[in-house]
Amino acid sequence: MAKSQPKTVWIVATVALIAIVAAVIWNQTRSTATADQTQNNALAPLIIGVGPSLAKPLQVAVDEAKKQGIAVKLVEFSDWNTPNITLNHGDIDANFFQHQPFLDNVIKETGFKLTAFAAGAASHVGLYSKKYTDLTALPQQAKVVVPNDPVNQGRALLLLQQAKLIQLNDPKNTLSGLKDIASNPKDLQFIEVEGPQTARALDDADLAFGYPHYLRLAKTADPESALVFDDNSNVQYAILFVVREGYSDPQDRLKRFVAIYQNSPQVKAALDQDFGAKLWFPGWK
Repeated sequence: MAKSQPKTVWIVATVALIAIVAAVIWNQTRSTATADQTQNNALAPLIIGVGPSLAKPLQVAVDEAKKQGIAVKLVEFSDWNTPNITLNHGDIDANFFQHQPFLDNVIKETGFKLTAFAAGAASHVGLYSKKYTDLTALPQQAKVVVPNDPVNQGRALLLLQQAKLIQLNDPKNTLSGLKDIASNPKDLQFIEVEGPQTARALDDADLAFGYPHYLRLAKTADPESALVFDDNSNVQYAILFVVREGYSDPQDRLKRFVAIYQNSPQVKAALDQDFGAKLWFPGWK
């Protein structure tokens, strides 16, 4: 019995050594996998949701960012609800389609934990018609297209008031709705549509509130042909890069991308082409 003791010790030592080696290999494998995952996450494209009418200048920024080693992927949304739902769910890193009053209203109505990260371009808006070349020619009960969301409808009504077609109960209320019209001498008949559809609804109306970039995309009217433009250069209507609250911005990729958008001559040229050089202004200044 005593002679078998060295053999037992050897077996125990061998098993212990194998266990130690296995533990070291497992730790190295786990560390490698973690490092690979971290690297993959760092290299994953920055995903930004965008409205189609804003996509071309942003794509120019994407191309410029690629030259600097920043991978960005744009995902287009045709409506004004899905981009915030998708962002809030965490499926994209940021979106770019809304201004601050619109975002404030979304947060109020949904409770989404979203916040502005940086500002992009702001644009003027106008009243457009394919039937008339002067607002005084509008007939009684003319059909007028306005957005159906409270924020942009309020902006449309302020412009109609500026054009002296209506009068609002509170002339400075940016959230006025149709019920807040105090005076409507021509008995204008309002057609409410989702904001992106205002450009296409122009064919079926006498007058439409419009955004230059949507009109250019829809090719329904020359963006510079408005019968009247708003005289508002308030940066509160600048389109925003919006993220979830607490967004960490790994490697400052979004910050660097925004800087490219705001400072690139190529992006400026694209904005001039899409909006019209006199119809947009920097919302970050």
